[in-house]
Amino acid sequence: MRAGMLVGVLIAGTALVGLPGMASAMVSAGDGPAVLGQGPAPANAPATRTAVAPAVEPVDWQPCPSATLSGVAADQQKTYSCATYRVPIDHGNAALGTIDIALLKRAAKTPGKKIGSLFLNPGGPGGSGLKMPISAQSFLQPDVLDRFDTIGFDPRGVGASNPLRCFTTKEDSDDVFGGMMPEPSTRDEISTELAAYQDYAQFCRTNAGALLDHMSTKDVARDLDTLRAAVGDEKLTYVGFSYGTLIGATYAAMFGKQTRAMVLDGNVDPALRTSDGTRYDRERAKGTEASLNGFLSKCQQVGPKCAFAAGEQPRQKFDELRTYLRQQPIKLPDGSAFDLNMFTSAVAGTLYSTPDFPALATDLQGLYEITHPAPAKPKSAADFKLLTLGKPTHNGLLDLAPDSPYGADDSYLGVNCSDKKSTTSANDVASTAATWEAESPTFGRYQAFADTAGCSVWPAKSDAYTGPWRAQTDNPVLVVGNYHDPATRYSFAQQMASELGFSRLLSVDAFGHCVLGHSAGVDKATTAYLTDLTIPADGQVFQPDTQPFDVPAKP
Repeated sequence: MRAGMLVGVLIAGTALVGLPGMASAMVSAGDGPAVLGQGPAPANAPATRTAVAPAVEPVDWQPCPSATLSGVAADQQKTYSCATYRVPIDHGNAALGTIDIALLKRAAKTPGKKIGSLFLNPGGPGGSGLKMPISAQSFLQPDVLDRFDTIGFDPRGVGASNPLRCFTTKEDSDDVFGGMMPEPSTRDEISTELAAYQDYAQFCRTNAGALLDHMSTKDVARDLDTLRAAVGDEKLTYVGFSYGTLIGATYAAMFGKQTRAMVLDGNVDPALRTSDGTRYDRERAKGTEASLNGFLSKCQQVGPKCAFAAGEQPRQKFDELRTYLRQQPIKLPDGSAFDLNMFTSAVAGTLYSTPDFPALATDLQGLYEITHPAPAKPKSAADFKLLTLGKPTHNGLLDLAPDSPYGADDSYLGVNCSDKKSTTSANDVASTAATWEAESPTFGRYQAFADTAGCSVWPAKSDAYTGPWRAQTDNPVLVVGNYHDPATRYSFAQQMASELGFSRLLSVDAFGHCVLGHSAGVDKATTAYLTDLTIPADGQVFQPDTQPFDVPAKP
């Protein structure tokens, strides 16, 4: 995909504000199975349940291909199994044919105490979830892995699950994406960008087939319910991150009585996203801007721990850098150029990962010193290196032969433009970008020329689930939100909890995108909820295990 267009594909549609006050999760107004605040499940509530015979063909688990388990210790490989499972392209019209969903299972470590299966999704949309069980110990505690088969899957049109492909050759995709940039500003750049999106849409309508009109999260939720039954579970247990929270919310709303427990980390606002995609993206730009502001404030607060705190205030220096880059690229000591497009997309991506904050600060200070050189000691190529801002922000396919097959997928816009109701026409994108830039100086234009521009011309029919969102589940949905999340702002988590109704909101005073595996308090509460259906106390604010700038930048 084009450089910087979908930076950090695990972006919620992909997506904070200062330190907003804690808001309690809303109580279901008579339409839920219970009310929030009644405390944990009764002591005699069974922690395990009996699997039921599926009403559909069961999954046929087989040994995984060796390439799939690359990096897994030989004595652990027997723990994993793989499968593909066939589902209809259109759950309401079998005549359109079928697709295969790729699955990977990590067996429960203590099968005698197994509760059931735990499905995982990393977000995106377009993020591959197939191998998530292999790294599940990084975000799930041992008690969970002991008692659940963890199951990763690539949603329809993603990765190994019949990927949605708009091109037949890499050369065609390069021609289209070559006309795009993260932050077009001149009239010619904007015209070229919008024309490239038009070409993209035409290629998709020509080549993607029937799947193009059936990429919505509603379709994924229906697939997931089929998979739940096919693995023999009466009710679904699920953990979703970022865009994966929309999959979870949609499932809970559509299949509440088939939902056992659900943890949603890094939440979208389901109602806003599916009713007004333009406004949703505008709010996302504000959230990323707020996360940047928090980073700069934290940098100033920690002083010497943050390289960008040297000399003038970080906020002032950052604004000067952005202004400089709007006028010309920065010439690096090795002779290469670093431009505004690279800068904006790289900063946005780095804000996802708190451990990269020291490196981001070091890079920003280095760029600032190039634009404000000290006469006595100009920077040389030997003593200058970008630690994080120089990393690529897209997944290109390199060194392929001429007329080579197109090997990527186009699921990001395929899902987003099916779910997000576009309220902006292609003719209005430029003025929309200018408006957003005025209120979100770093990321407003950048956001407008991503989903908003792409979905304004997307050729697929919209078939999104748009509510009602009230969750008729046996247990409240666990909603986790960071105060300073750059991709899914904290207010989205508040809205998710409110819209689901029967929910519990866990707030975390943390930076970065999503938090499971990085906050012992959240992990403990999540484990008790998943294994024993213990509902965390209301109104808690958790802390991350590591604060920004606690770890120095790596050279």
